[in-house]
Amino acid sequence: MSVVKTTIGRRSFIRNVAVAGGGLMIGFNWMVSCDSAEKDVKQLPKEWFEINGYLKIGDNGMVTIMSPNPEIGQNVKTSMPMLVAEELDTAWENVVVEQAPLNTDLFQRQLAGGSQSIRLAWEPMRRAGATARQMLVLAAAKEWQVPAEEITTEKGILKHSSGREAHYGEMASLAANVEVPEEVELKDTGDFTIIGKSKKNVDAKKIVTGQPLYGLDTQVDGMLIAMIVHPPAFGMRLKSYDAEEAKKMPGIKDVYEMETYADDYKMSWVDIDAFPKLIVVVGDSTWQVMQAKKAIQAEWETSPEAEKTMDFFGGEMKVKTPSGLENTENHTFEMAAVNGDFKNLKVVRKDGDPEAMFKKAAKIVESDYTAPFLAHNTMEPMNFFADVTADKATLIGPIQTPEFIEKSVSDKLGMPFEKIDIQMTRMGGGFGRRLYGHFVTEAAAISQKMEAPVKLVYTREDDMTFGTYRPAYHAKYRAALDENNELIAFHVRAGGIPESPLFANRFPAGAVEHYLAEEWTIPSNISVGAFRAPRSNFIAGAEQAFLDEVAEAAGKDPIQFRLDLFKKAKDNPVGENNDYEAARYAGVLELVKEKSGWGQGSSNLHRGVAAYYCHNSYVAHVLDLTVEDGKPKIENVYCAIDCGIVVNPDAALNMAEGGSVDGIGHAMYSAMSFKDGMPQQKNFDTYRLIRHNEAPKKIHVDFVESDVAPTGLGEPPFPPVVGALANALYKATGKRYYSQPFVKNDELAV
Repeated sequence: MSVVKTTIGRRSFIRNVAVAGGGLMIGFNWMVSCDSAEKDVKQLPKEWFEINGYLKIGDNGMVTIMSPNPEIGQNVKTSMPMLVAEELDTAWENVVVEQAPLNTDLFQRQLAGGSQSIRLAWEPMRRAGATARQMLVLAAAKEWQVPAEEITTEKGILKHSSGREAHYGEMASLAANVEVPEEVELKDTGDFTIIGKSKKNVDAKKIVTGQPLYGLDTQVDGMLIAMIVHPPAFGMRLKSYDAEEAKKMPGIKDVYEMETYADDYKMSWVDIDAFPKLIVVVGDSTWQVMQAKKAIQAEWETSPEAEKTMDFFGGEMKVKTPSGLENTENHTFEMAAVNGDFKNLKVVRKDGDPEAMFKKAAKIVESDYTAPFLAHNTMEPMNFFADVTADKATLIGPIQTPEFIEKSVSDKLGMPFEKIDIQMTRMGGGFGRRLYGHFVTEAAAISQKMEAPVKLVYTREDDMTFGTYRPAYHAKYRAALDENNELIAFHVRAGGIPESPLFANRFPAGAVEHYLAEEWTIPSNISVGAFRAPRSNFIAGAEQAFLDEVAEAAGKDPIQFRLDLFKKAKDNPVGENNDYEAARYAGVLELVKEKSGWGQGSSNLHRGVAAYYCHNSYVAHVLDLTVEDGKPKIENVYCAIDCGIVVNPDAALNMAEGGSVDGIGHAMYSAMSFKDGMPQQKNFDTYRLIRHNEAPKKIHVDFVESDVAPTGLGEPPFPPVVGALANALYKATGKRYYSQPFVKNDELAV
């Protein structure tokens, strides 16, 4: 058991209780109890007493736990409250979960991104539960006139050795007036009764019965529908337009030109927007607005080169946007040219003397890997609701970064923070696309102008051609082997449009005495942003495919080759900045080797392996496939994960399975291409995603047993499976796959 300091100050505590004074819970929204059986759901309590910013206890013992972070399918709306409930020592069937609104006074980092929600909430949310439990104990001790040390708790019941008992609801009002303890004890991991046990998704019933949960479900009386028209190509801007015919169409309220951000506005990193000047169409219904968009006659012109200073997490970053209309064919040529140009490279890390080692090498292995731009393609179209009046702005919808976008909205509307209410809905997919909230600012500005509630909706074509893509990448790897086939030098040179995917301090850095990592970038006017497992989603597959090639050249088993390198990194690491633990890295490889029966596979199955570290977690994959009529058939995926303590095993399993399928699908089929700045893929008829019959037949997931605090899980299963796939394809076809997507025109690329 560990003792931790509480961080709820007495003054803020009194203020929080005062807000809930009189037993009124503002904005309470009934949600299904965590026990899915309706007959077991208790009646709502008559009165609620706010204990702290994370939870409220009703007079009948029911507990409402606020889930602070946005829910994008990673199941934090269930897993985060589990942390509170564990330390509160309440019965999970008596818990109701509510999505917290944006409130930076009560909550920290209300953000969905970087696979950090559970990791960063691990202690604060447990501390909140433990603090509430201790206050209930102190209240009972005072009421019963007994020492607090003699009182125990179990499943929401306070017990004294004399036989006296009370459920939490009976002590809630008294606990609300107890002095906040300076220290509380947290449970030892061996005492957990909720953490580590699978709990059903608290939104599951609403999801499967189609009840309103998502931003697109928002409906209010008098609401208008808004859509946008943007330039057809990157590198272009609006010159003029004629909307007279569109304005005459049934149901159309207005068509006008709008700038999302003023020229002198200092953009934040969440404001990424390729087309800040848009045509807005507002009307009564989605269909009417879509028809009016087609009637607009717009003229476009080439955008000039531009440079802006962007606020990046409190620092400043210069962003240059070149002029011109870009082409995928030119991108491919430019990346290959820059990657071979020694003049424009930045050395990020250098250990030993790699140049000398390459000169004396007995054998050199060298390969290039590429990947295209990718669209996020969230299943729920981009949307946001806004109702802006002179006194208040109410914003409702799916956004991964509500606390960051609040400033953008405040600046755009000229309205102070305290008048802006951002309510988070469940998201029908995010993958990084909803980190960037220009559509929130657009919705707010449209509502302000129209003086009416508005729901802004992007069509699939709007979203797919608007940008914020995963960048295009190119990496060159070289490895030097001596006469004994030992790896003596390693060189990676990586870059992209417009960012580099390189992580210079990740494996095999630290495992090779002579190591060189270089990077480069090419500017672009195509807007990009984070995509599930940013940068890792490419560099992991490239690195792991190359390591298999090196292992083959060395005549070694690919898993043993990696394990030997990890042993070197563990026993005698090179450098001081290696950002991984070699023992844990090796651990997932050993686990996946055992679970997959590596070396014992069926003769008709072709196996590939890969392992990668990102977002503080370690994942290894073994993938089995066959090729039939030029089409790959994935039979099995074995996945081993070390992400520390697993809070909710069912949710963790779902993320591992989903991440693996996502990685396979994008590497196998997906690509965005451009001609004269114009996206060539505008909907799913031309942008290929994995189909149900192409998904792995079986996915086996195993987690390393651990008492380490939880680390990331939403993103880590994506990157390594790309390498395992490439390596399995090589075993099946005898051909190395260097360029994604691996399947083109529904056949394996030649």
